[in-house]
Amino acid sequence: MFPPELVQLAEDIRDGFAARGWWLATAESCTGGLIAGCLTHVSGSSAVMDRGFVTYTNEAKTDMLGVSAALIADLGAVSGPVADAMATGAVVHSRADVAVAVTGIAGPTGGTATKPVGLVFIARHRRGGDSVVERHIFRGDRAEVRLATVKRALELLLESLG
Repeated sequence: MFPPELVQLAEDIRDGFAARGWWLATAESCTGGLIAGCLTHVSGSSAVMDRGFVTYTNEAKTDMLGVSAALIADLGAVSGPVADAMATGAVVHSRADVAVAVTGIAGPTGGTATKPVGLVFIARHRRGGDSVVERHIFRGDRAEVRLATVKRALELLLESLG
């Protein structure tokens, strides 16, 4: 179902988080639950995966994660601050120690001159700790953009162990 490289990342996350007794959560827009799906693809993921939020609409981001409607109105859902607020909201609304969030334009439609197809913001937030926000432009069709987003999100979760 998932490429072996992604399964290996999910296994490494499971093992690393379990060793620390950490929980994780995901908040996804453009990937529509693929990150949580990949993480729960591996046996034993229930020891570390608390929950996943699929917040495809702006209203879902506000209702489920507490993202400010004004922030979305000012910057658009596809922005670094919204990704950061999504990751923070996922920690606040779960028992997760670490959360990862993604928002972007997977295409093939929806892009603009300032926000092209493939633009994705990925954020990671640690409870009581730091946040990291990354901006990427992934190339390829919709499936390739989404899988590249999953890969980088998993890598960012793994880096939180370091």
